Amino acid sequence: MTALEFNHYFSEMEHQLLPFALRMTKNLEDARDLLQETAMRAWFHKDKFEAGTNFKAWATTIMRNTFINMYRKKRNRATSSEPSDSHVFINERHATDNEAHSHIMMDELARIVDSIGTTYSVPFMMFYRGYKYEEIAEALDIPIGTVKSRIFTAREKLRQAIQQRFPDFKI
Repeated sequence: MTALEFNHYFSEMEHQLLPFALRMTKNLEDARDLLQETAMRAWFHKDKFEAGTNFKAWATTIMRNTFINMYRKKRNRATSSEPSDSHVFINERHATDNEAHSHIMMDELARIVDSIGTTYSVPFMMFYRGYKYEEIAEALDIPIGTVKSRIFTAREKLRQAIQQRFPDFKI
């Protein structure tokens, strides 16, 4: 789509897109901002528009996705913070973390993983460390289906071992 075609299509749809934006934002200024953001994103991706398809549907989809993304960003940014001279922050500067409990738990988990046998623990730990199924299969020289099966079985064995050692712990 050329720049001239895009401008033509978008200017024809602008009067229909603004009310749609207003229904989502419930504020005229925010609706205009959303329309402008939609125009920018549509312009940037105009080469992805297929000629002969519904331009209005394409533009409204971009607008809806843009609104959702903007809403999520606003929601994530809307966290409150206390002033730096707050008593909470003053007291936190003197606090130290005691990691003994987490070290004991990690040691116990390592023992449980070792107890399921290397057939299952090796592919499981590789997957846990971020290797992809294909990479594990290649490194261990086994089929990818076997890798998936062993990882699944390892999870089940770990779940059973954890429930056996810690019956009150819910997984």
